[in-house]
Amino acid sequence: MLNSLTISELAAKLAKRETSAREVTQACLDQIQRVDGSIHAFLSYDAPDALAQADAADQAIAAGATRAERPLLGVPIALKDVLAVKNQPLGCASKILAKFTSPYDATVVEKLKAAGAIVFGRLNMDEFAMGSSTENSAYVTTRNPWDTSRIPGGSSGGSAAAVAADECLATLGSDTGGSIRQPAALCGCVGLKPTYGRVSRYGLVAFASSLDQIGPFTKDIRDASTILSVISGRDERDSTSVPEPVPDYTAALTGNIKGLKIGLPKEYFIGGLDKEVTDAVNAAVKQLEKLGAEIVEISLPHTDYAVAVYYIIATAEASANLARFDGIRYGLRVDGADPIELYSKTRGAGFGPEVKRRIILGTYVLSSGYYDAYYLRAQKVRTLIRQDFLKAFEKVDLVVTPTTPTPAFKAGEKSDDPMQMYLSDIFTISCNLAGIPGVSLPCGFSTNPKLPIGLQLLGKPFGEETLLRAAHAYEQSTAWHKERPNL
Repeated sequence: MLNSLTISELAAKLAKRETSAREVTQACLDQIQRVDGSIHAFLSYDAPDALAQADAADQAIAAGATRAERPLLGVPIALKDVLAVKNQPLGCASKILAKFTSPYDATVVEKLKAAGAIVFGRLNMDEFAMGSSTENSAYVTTRNPWDTSRIPGGSSGGSAAAVAADECLATLGSDTGGSIRQPAALCGCVGLKPTYGRVSRYGLVAFASSLDQIGPFTKDIRDASTILSVISGRDERDSTSVPEPVPDYTAALTGNIKGLKIGLPKEYFIGGLDKEVTDAVNAAVKQLEKLGAEIVEISLPHTDYAVAVYYIIATAEASANLARFDGIRYGLRVDGADPIELYSKTRGAGFGPEVKRRIILGTYVLSSGYYDAYYLRAQKVRTLIRQDFLKAFEKVDLVVTPTTPTPAFKAGEKSDDPMQMYLSDIFTISCNLAGIPGVSLPCGFSTNPKLPIGLQLLGKPFGEETLLRAAHAYEQSTAWHKERPNL
């Protein structure tokens, strides 16, 4: 089926005129019609617009456009509902933005379109990217394609589920504390979080501005490398984007990792880690060793503080970022007798419980008398966490860990216990605090039920080439990425 192809497989077929962009886009739309009633990955999509883009791509191919010029020509890619697309809804899965339409394209969307991608659809997510299960959406809970009684992870659950269910060839999500890597692991696809500053955040609705980063979900590492090459680079509209040169990441996929030193942090193999996850990751580490990598035990001593530090810094930044949703400028407006009543009624009706919880936490840690005790101290410990990684990277080229402590859990299982839910991201949070790149890729399955398990590789700042080379070498030496859920 055309919708199950990888980007590179589709590119080969398009080049040989064995299929058309319209046919593959129609195949994706048909798959959405078939399966999304039970998965709920999409909040909305515009089929006529997607087909019109596909026809334009076919015309460009007929006129001689090449993949070298436009590497995503004719490729259907859907977006998390946190990225701006001109004249499309931009709702962040929240009632407060239920009727908001974006007046402009995000930088990553401009780059996807320039590369020839067919950009369509709004994918479900935890409201304002706050959650680990996509149960915090104001509209619907996305389900895991491997077992629809289970969650797909979050906050980019719709993005991961859509790729796993072959509803599109790739998607974009955002990662603040694991929101790309964690759902990728739970849904059995590839999820890449680039170095902070590698990809422009212009047009991304901010959750925590010093942590957020946009990245791709794909069916294999080569596709993730292709998309990263397209969306990376300095952007004058985003002061946090870094003017580092953007390599052709696919050229780094040599398959050779002989002599690569990979660190195994003792702090990540802890009590509470599911045995099948432990066994799958240990087997993956042995496979990397078999491929020629040298495994080195390392220590990241401040790991224990990562969750606490993250939920101080992220909530503080969320409190500041979400202050703009006040019922005055855009979005939902619930009138009151005076401005204060208007604010409180609008925000009370527009925000869900998890968003309110994080705003309250963030406002508290920034308040007079508590700023030094919580926020300032958390920033200092964040620096120590980053220094742990930089010190480790003096000895090793990469770090390997599990992506999640368990396979996907049942919907509703952790909804009443926010702390248990927050611990779902225990292995992914440090990467964001340190600003380094990370990737999750399939490394096995649990039994009874069969659910995907993810392997996480972490790299040096702007070290995506080495990260992707190692991930690709492992992926190509195993068959886990070829497995698909039985829909």
